[in-house]
This record gives sequence, C-alpha cells and structure tokens, in this order.
Amino acid sequence: MRDGITEAYGTLGIEGVRPRFSSAVMFLEAGPLSIRELAQRCEVTHSAMSQSVAAMRDAGLVDTEPGADARSRLVSLTARGREVAPQLWDEWYATENAVAEVFSEVGASLIDVVSAMNTALDRESFADRVLRRMTS
Repeated sequence: MRDGITEAYGTLGIEGVRPRFSSAVMFLEAGPLSIRELAQRCEVTHSAMSQSVAAMRDAGLVDTEPGADARSRLVSLTARGREVAPQLWDEWYATENAVAEVFSEVGASLIDVVSAMNTALDRESFADRVLRRMTS
C-alpha cells in the first residue's frame, strides 16, 4: 500500500514527500511541536521521528529551531509544508476509504483478521510455532 501512496503522490505532483511524513505534517499544521511531542502523537520512537524530521527538513517541508532546553528541538512547517498539508489530509481520508474498499472486497476487516490471528496465537504462540518447525 505504501508504494501505491507514493505513486499517488507522484501523480498529484507531491514531490519529496514520503508516506511516513503525512501524519507528522498534519499534526504540525496546528503549530510547532517538539520532536518528542511529534513522536508521541505519531506513535513512533524519538529516534525514528528525529530521522523523519531530518528527511522532512531536507525535503523543505519543516524547519527546526532550539526548544525550551538544549536537548530539544521545535519543528514547524515551512510554506511548502503548509502548501502540501491539505493534499496529505485528502490522501489520508482517501487511503482510509480505499482500505475499507479492499477489505470489503476481501470479505473481512483488519480488525477481524487481527482478532482471528490473536485467537490462533492464544492457542499456540508464534515463537512456539517457529520453534516447532525448526525442531521437526
């Protein structure tokens, strides 16, 4: 799916934006955030967000400046970031609808699949399944 989103970005002329940037850009639309706050909102590690922020800065989407203390950085959208943010919101909702469409065609939702997997893993853990196949 990520490749499909990247392809859609190219068709829409959204250059230099990776799908993993979209939620960060959308959160930053409300105003600057520290890398730590942005990582928490995007549910990724601080390290992963630091790498994403560096890549977004290279793509011209964000600027950074010193935060409240020497260890923190504030991240804010550039004019280009503010320009692409509405397109990323549109893509976000379109992606949700496309995923729902695919699950409708498949006849199961992600929640149903995850629930069935959890039930199966409750019967036998994934580690036990791997080990059983290695020792057979």
